[in-house]
Amino acid sequence: MLQKDGKFFVAGHRGLVGSAICRALRRAGYERLCLRSHAELDLLEQEAVRDFFAAERPDYVVLAAARVGGIHANAAYPAQFIYENLQIQNNVIHCAWQHKVKKLLFLGSSCIYPKLCPQPIREEHLLTGPLEPTNEPYALAKISGIRMCQAYRAQYGFDAISAMPTNLYGTGDNYHPENSHVIPALIRRFHEAKVTGQKAVRIWGTGTPLREFLHADDMAEACVFLMERYSEAEHINVGSGQELSIMDIARLTARVVGFDGEILTDPTRPDGTPRKLMDSGRLFALGWRPRITLEDGLRAAYADFLSQTAAPRS
Repeated sequence: MLQKDGKFFVAGHRGLVGSAICRALRRAGYERLCLRSHAELDLLEQEAVRDFFAAERPDYVVLAAARVGGIHANAAYPAQFIYENLQIQNNVIHCAWQHKVKKLLFLGSSCIYPKLCPQPIREEHLLTGPLEPTNEPYALAKISGIRMCQAYRAQYGFDAISAMPTNLYGTGDNYHPENSHVIPALIRRFHEAKVTGQKAVRIWGTGTPLREFLHADDMAEACVFLMERYSEAEHINVGSGQELSIMDIARLTARVVGFDGEILTDPTRPDGTPRKLMDSGRLFALGWRPRITLEDGLRAAYADFLSQTAAPRS
């Protein structure tokens, strides 16, 4: 069991997952959160990270900081995706061990698994086939993070665990027109089409790939659950157990947003992995289950998008 008065460092606390983890920790009674913005602490700088750990001495670390993005961003910035993620992981995991952190949770991504992986995807499928080319640099960095946690556990006895979330969305998401993931990108495009009176919206690819989504608040609850109850070398999947085609997700998102025009596909754009459903059976067997339905989550995400677009710019 974790100590309620222990100090938590949530790396990436302003992001989609990190902010949700902070909310979940406070709901669970963990009030001592040590949070730093990028301006205050650049996780790419080894000396800065070392000085931070030496000064603050956190008891627990959740590593949610990462360079992330959709297919376009991964294709446009492959060097940044592999370099920055490796650098962040190396600095935080190593310094956490050096300064005697009691437990660390590393967050990966479902893209670590092979492109043509057996479905649903189990933890043992890691490194059993080629990766999806459109996000390979990012996936390689995340695989390295898993292996680093395992190596530090094996050599030093460091209680470092890894969780692999499925596709996430929710409050605080990135709605950038080019660098966002599927759901926030769809929300933005359908909203803009609605307010400008467009008759149709064209989505990337064929619309046939199957995807699983989990609300960030559910993911955050799973992270607190794992910090309290899980301590093994093997990474563990975190998903909803449900999947829909990209076209079905687009239709549901359009309905939530209030866009009633036509949804067209663009087969000249990449589809990515044809199917990606996580097997979260190990986590479910421990007693955790998601609570937020996709439609409820989309409504909350759309409300968040509206609040972000209505906020005055500084």
